[in-house]
Amino acid sequence: MARSAIMNVMVQAAMKAGRGLVRDFGEVQNLQVSVKGPGDFVSQADHRAEKTIHYELSKARPDYGFLMEESGVVEGTDAQHRFIVDPLDGTTNFLHGIPHFAVSIALESQGVLRAAVIYNPVADELFTAERGDGAFLNDRRMRVAGRREITDCVIGCGVPYLGRKNSDHGKFLKELQKVMMNSVGVRRNGAAALDMAWVAAGRLDGYWEEPIMPWDIAAGILLVREAGGFVTDLNGGDKMFERGEVVCGNERIHRQLQDTVNSAHKSA
Repeated sequence: MARSAIMNVMVQAAMKAGRGLVRDFGEVQNLQVSVKGPGDFVSQADHRAEKTIHYELSKARPDYGFLMEESGVVEGTDAQHRFIVDPLDGTTNFLHGIPHFAVSIALESQGVLRAAVIYNPVADELFTAERGDGAFLNDRRMRVAGRREITDCVIGCGVPYLGRKNSDHGKFLKELQKVMMNSVGVRRNGAAALDMAWVAAGRLDGYWEEPIMPWDIAAGILLVREAGGFVTDLNGGDKMFERGEVVCGNERIHRQLQDTVNSAHKSA
């Protein structure tokens, strides 16, 4: 499969960071870990992976800016382009020896997502997408699942954890109850980027989460859309970053999941 020059750079950065994460995963008990907040951890592995990604991408596109989970905003001289980076999505899984985590990189140009890479280094699964060119898993084209009723679906979600900013556990439990009552099952895998990649690959039929950060979902948004799916905020709009929420699936399941989640908060 032919890739653009920038996609090749993004893939190289993700895979190089991924190799470091696999090495650190084998020595996880020796990593230094700090706490950003209750239940919110960051390790040497996160920082090393982010440094690797920043170096590789900056070498190729020195003028581009960055939005990164650990380092925040890094302004570039080219204000029209920025990379959105989560160097280790699924840190809690990683630190507990659960082999389900990923590197996530998206390129945004003039506010539009142009390219996306999500790499699971343990499974050696590389999810890629470029705007208008489709979505791929290890160079094989992906499509979202074709199920037409949420009652036949397996749905992914994120679960608010201790200390998560803007979390409303009571609100989430109402949503979860509604989705549980209307679907085959609900899965919480602990890595939003991979959950959205799995929607693109047809492994999950849909996914929703709130609150959520841009670096968790930027690459996944493009992957799902390029795989034929729909991604919006819970209002059906395009303010996923601003509102900190996301819902996705194929056209029918996206709408049904959105309606199901929102119905949890309608007055009787």
